[in-house]
Amino acid sequence: MSLTPPLTERLDRLLPQTQCGQCGYDGCRPYAQAMARGEAGVDRCPPGGDAGARALAQVLGTPAIPFDRSRGEHKAAQVALIVEADCIGCTKCIQACPVDAIVGGAKYMHTVIADLCTGCELCIPPCPVDCIELVHPQQG
Repeated sequence: MSLTPPLTERLDRLLPQTQCGQCGYDGCRPYAQAMARGEAGVDRCPPGGDAGARALAQVLGTPAIPFDRSRGEHKAAQVALIVEADCIGCTKCIQACPVDAIVGGAKYMHTVIADLCTGCELCIPPCPVDCIELVHPQQG
């Protein structure tokens, strides 16, 4: 029995778990699976940045390359913040959140559980009243 985790697991652990889809996959795990199968390069994760691409390359034993900046920019950690006075309770942000970090009921204000939020930004486009901002975690 091997004590080394499977390749997909090792790759997935290195990814930032934002579930943002900027890599072109539905989340971090599918991206890790594609890399393990040799179907995706290590350069597709903007949240991981160059350091993430280097770490993934090391696990795969491939040359390190910078992340593909055409997929987005590497940003400092951020979390969503709902301006509650402007929230109309439509639930569209709740439906868009891949990690269930937003709570609230229909026609009631919503709020973000900052400790669960990955800063993926997927909640922002569906908001019809633009009441979601991204802030540094200590501001939220």
